[in-house]
Amino acid sequence: MKAIVQETYGSPDVLELRDVEKPTPNDDQVLVRVRASSVNPADWHHVTGTPYLVRMGSGLRRPKQAVPGTDMAGEVEAVGRNVTRFRPGDEVFGMRSGAYAEYVAVRADRIVRKPANVTFEEAASVPIAALTALQGLRDRGHLRAGHQVLVIGASGGVGTFAVQVAKALGAEVTGVCRTGNVDMVRALGADHVVDYTREDFVHSGRKYDVILDNVGNRSIADRRRVLKPTGTLVVVGGPKKNRWIGPMGGVVLLSLRSRLGGPKMTFMLAKNDVDDLDTLRDLLDSKQVTPVVERTYPLREVPEALRYLGQGHAQGKIVIVT
Repeated sequence: MKAIVQETYGSPDVLELRDVEKPTPNDDQVLVRVRASSVNPADWHHVTGTPYLVRMGSGLRRPKQAVPGTDMAGEVEAVGRNVTRFRPGDEVFGMRSGAYAEYVAVRADRIVRKPANVTFEEAASVPIAALTALQGLRDRGHLRAGHQVLVIGASGGVGTFAVQVAKALGAEVTGVCRTGNVDMVRALGADHVVDYTREDFVHSGRKYDVILDNVGNRSIADRRRVLKPTGTLVVVGGPKKNRWIGPMGGVVLLSLRSRLGGPKMTFMLAKNDVDDLDTLRDLLDSKQVTPVVERTYPLREVPEALRYLGQGHAQGKIVIVT
């Protein structure tokens, strides 16, 4: 089968399309013919090996996982002897390392069925970004119906899902984005949209119960200024200037500030949770959430897709078609 292979850390140029052995599912796995996968900041970090903290889990000198990629959607081709939830021909989506390939073997309890009203490309855009939005808002932000929510970076991969998930949970949503994305963010359901090139959300006069920050380029003081005393700031992204710990550098500072009193602040990464994938599947099926896919690339052009992601201006998600 064809797959994108990475033997060393570096720019996207280290990635090569090669013929590799097709995986064989064990008793608890299913073999999925991958129809689409998507590109996430996490993939960029694992390809480049930066910040260096990433290498603690992915390999100090070279990546342990030769095939990058995590999000995927496709068709079940074969099932292990213990698998009863799926059968060949089922259309599924979920998370599995090695997704930039024509096939993956994945545990049956790590995937869910794809709604019929969602394409493979749309389904592949969901897992990491939408789980980050759901878990960040609901679990870390403790969002409740009627809450005021600010989504910073509302036009990006996580942001487009966050606006819709927050609305589905009953919140009043303000999205922050640049001029060219204002209409799109409003169409996703945002009650208010702040064009950061023309106005500053810090001076809007609004206070929020939950802030989901996908950008992390404002000071803690700025963000606290628009957060209610009982509110929560959830940071899911940030500047990557520190080559040792990158956006994780804010974790310690956020935790210390929270312990000193005032609004709660936290940094989070998405968990692979099949129950939450089921929740997202239901939101997709009911059309409360619609994925935003800006661009698609063939498998051989994964390096180009990652380079585009690295520019930091993607509208919604970037998808790989296999």
